[in-house]
Amino acid sequence: MPQSRSVSLLSIYPHITSRDRQLLQLLDDHQVLTTDQVHRMLFLARRTCQIRLGELTALGLLDRFRFARAGGGSQPWHWTLGHQGHRFQAAAHRRPEPTVRTSRQSVDRRSANPNLTHLLMANEFFVRLTVHARQHPQARLDRWWSETMTTKQFRTITADGHGLWSVADATVGFFLEADTGTEPLGRVVAKLDRYEQLIRRGGPRYPVLFWLSSDQREGHLHQLLRGQRGDVPVATATHDAEPAEAVWLPVGDTGRVRLAGLPSDHGQPVADNPNYDDGVFVP
Repeated sequence: MPQSRSVSLLSIYPHITSRDRQLLQLLDDHQVLTTDQVHRMLFLARRTCQIRLGELTALGLLDRFRFARAGGGSQPWHWTLGHQGHRFQAAAHRRPEPTVRTSRQSVDRRSANPNLTHLLMANEFFVRLTVHARQHPQARLDRWWSETMTTKQFRTITADGHGLWSVADATVGFFLEADTGTEPLGRVVAKLDRYEQLIRRGGPRYPVLFWLSSDQREGHLHQLLRGQRGDVPVATATHDAEPAEAVWLPVGDTGRVRLAGLPSDHGQPVADNPNYDDGVFVP
């Protein structure tokens, strides 16, 4: 349970490391991460990760939940900000002080979110890029935006995430569409209309990455998209593929390419995009 609001944040500061601050920011931005995702991004040893997560929970900085697994047992722990974590992030970003009640409601909403599986899938895509960058010094995940941040910045689209991925001196921007396999493919294709609108307004011409649930679904999507005209570059891969590798199949091509090898155009200034400063895109 979250610690009382009466506990001073200043008394917790000596216990917060730079890695802890990174984790708090990740959870502030992306709501929920599993133990495995936190381990792969921030720790070397799984046991060290588990111990630290428990310590941060005891401090009230984190909270956690998990569900029963079909067939018996439990799913992994899902981690989110605890009350003190909400307070810390609010102070860091000059937001209003949260109450214990609002912090508790935040955890309840996230744990009961009917789209939790989809959220964790979208987060997993960026977790894998983060892990790849840890293992390859020339690679960097320069930006990881959630669906909420992406919609706020670009407005006309509702992507599941947006990123900037760099390898050496090459940088590609992209929009993520994480597919659970539950939507009709016609509805999936219709999402491209909003990206077309963004490009017509002078926005970035980033590839839209459809991360699909199966090879069969990927093949059917390419059949639907084949021969269609449009300005939106599209590439596909499946969930079992590592997104940084040569797994992306651009629509209309026959060979798979690396993420860093996809075409990317930052576009021209648009009136409501704060990332453009005097006509220059600021990543």
